[in-house]
Amino acid sequence: MSIKPNALIWLWLSAAVIVLDQLSKVWALQALPPVGLPHPVIPGFLNWTLAFNTGAAFSFLASGTGWQRWFFVALALVISSMLVVWLARTPRRDWRTGMPLAMIIGGAVGNLIDRLHAAQVTDFIQVYFRQWSYPVFNLADCGITVGAVMLIAFGMFAGNAAGKPAGSVR
Repeated sequence: MSIKPNALIWLWLSAAVIVLDQLSKVWALQALPPVGLPHPVIPGFLNWTLAFNTGAAFSFLASGTGWQRWFFVALALVISSMLVVWLARTPRRDWRTGMPLAMIIGGAVGNLIDRLHAAQVTDFIQVYFRQWSYPVFNLADCGITVGAVMLIAFGMFAGNAAGKPAGSVR
């Protein structure tokens, strides 16, 4: 019985996302003005704005009494573990699955490190236009979002080996 190479090699990308995320957060903590004071990067569109989030996306559950920290730690561990198992079961040649999963894992672990270390996630990227502003986020969030979008897009638009569109019956 031969063992087929799996997509765990993509964990190098997870490690890169984690390192870039953590380095960018160290920079943000050292270089940016105090919380909430924007530093314009592209006026009218992009600021560096230091913020801390004890909740999840869009500060979901941020007003909790502290239990949410451990909930999100457990959630990140469970989901990351499941995605690593998925990678282990994915053929190495399937980069359309390996790359997005690795980005999601890297982002989840990047934010997990913050939660374990500081009980909050450091955010600093603010995109806005006029009165509209997207919630402040970080590179780990980018990894999760881009990975999820890629996974969905590749799943929707991928053809099978016979060249038939995904979801076709035959």
